[in-house]
Amino acid sequence: MLRGLYTAASGMIAEQRRHDTITNNIANINSPGFKQGNALMRSFPEMLISTIRGGEGASTTPLGKLNTGVFSEENISLHAQGDLQETQNPFDFALVSNIQVPGATFNANGVSVNANGDRTYQPQALFTVLNSDGEQRYSLNGKFSVDTAGQLVNANGDQVVGRDGQPIRLVDGTGQPIRSFKVTDKGEFMDSNGKPLLNAAGQPIGLMLSRAENPNLLLREGDGLYRINPGDEATVRQVAAGDQVEVRQGFVERSNVDSAQSMVDMMSALRAYEANQKVIQFYDKSMDKAVNEVGRV
Repeated sequence: MLRGLYTAASGMIAEQRRHDTITNNIANINSPGFKQGNALMRSFPEMLISTIRGGEGASTTPLGKLNTGVFSEENISLHAQGDLQETQNPFDFALVSNIQVPGATFNANGVSVNANGDRTYQPQALFTVLNSDGEQRYSLNGKFSVDTAGQLVNANGDQVVGRDGQPIRLVDGTGQPIRSFKVTDKGEFMDSNGKPLLNAAGQPIGLMLSRAENPNLLLREGDGLYRINPGDEATVRQVAAGDQVEVRQGFVERSNVDSAQSMVDMMSALRAYEANQKVIQFYDKSMDKAVNEVGRV
């Protein structure tokens, strides 16, 4: 009897979640490496409504389809490349990624659709860090620094991982942190004379860059970090030599949030929320009349 009430309520919940996603985008508009989230909504399965005529030879007459509302299905990130901002800070890094897949032609959103409708997502390159529990995480925020132990860390103190799978330590022969160095476009660390910096094992120091085959499998963890679900580890591997990935020292990647479009979308979500709210108010008035006025007759 009150299908419209439930439909309007589901619309309010969906628009609230859409509004939350947009406000989170706006709040992170100045967060380096942040990728815009998009709340996707879908409708509940449609129902076929029919009338039933009783008596002998009962028959049904189709009236049409009825939709029972919408729900917010998931939050998909837009992994388009953000603009690079020069900081001239040697501890700031940005990734320029344009990894190609044979047979795929990617659009601006990093999606390729073939003639059969199959989708292929453009792989993305990310920095690799270790959180406080020693678990591997991924990030596009390249604002790093060196702690008192000479380890390269991010703003949260998470250790940046090198190509050998160990935290990167930038110290000289006396154990003092190295402040003057250069990083090549392949992520290799060089001293002021252009010679490779070596770790404790005598191996050249370089950033471990991870390649996510399907960036939509990455889960936001907060503080600019991503993680991968158990079982999907095979979809993330180290960047290969032939991948089109470059490291830019002295730059950070800005958020790819479109501030103007986000404000328009936020107002649209608010108006849709208010429209569903009005429907519920009308149902409330109708039930009030049915109980307090019609019931008296």
